[in-house]
Amino acid sequence: MRAFLERSIASATSFEDRFDAEVWLFDMQTRLTPFMQDPEERVQFLTLVHREALASDLPPELVLALIEVESHFDQFAVSRAGAQGYMQVMPFWKDEIGRSEDNLTRSDTNLRYGCKILQFYWQRESGDLHRALAAYNGSLGSTVYSNKVYRAWQSRWRMAPLDW
Repeated sequence: MRAFLERSIASATSFEDRFDAEVWLFDMQTRLTPFMQDPEERVQFLTLVHREALASDLPPELVLALIEVESHFDQFAVSRAGAQGYMQVMPFWKDEIGRSEDNLTRSDTNLRYGCKILQFYWQRESGDLHRALAAYNGSLGSTVYSNKVYRAWQSRWRMAPLDW
């Protein structure tokens, strides 16, 4: 595991430096253990989450909280409404983005879509995270969903004081 973690840290490009990568990956992979048992899978997944979250100007820990609520870290989850993957992306987004051939159960694709969609809603809602999360979930006007994500963020994933 140590050798794998070292290789992952060396190849992780979304971190400020090697130390940041090591601290974040070690901390988060420990927190992710109840959901993903395989240590290598955890580190690979977390590296993807970190990269896609930062590429969308999102806190990676928020994305982890959203994934916990949406799919309980089930890559192949499909909702009754047809939402797919970790971030429960609705298939209509493939047509909106113009990539109808994309597979929403692929980790990298699902995380990229989900993060970009959340970024879109956060910007559209002028930085109001409650409204952005509700829009992401299709429940704009209700705080039930956003409160679930906030609770997961605070209880399991938060690393620093929340500034919202």
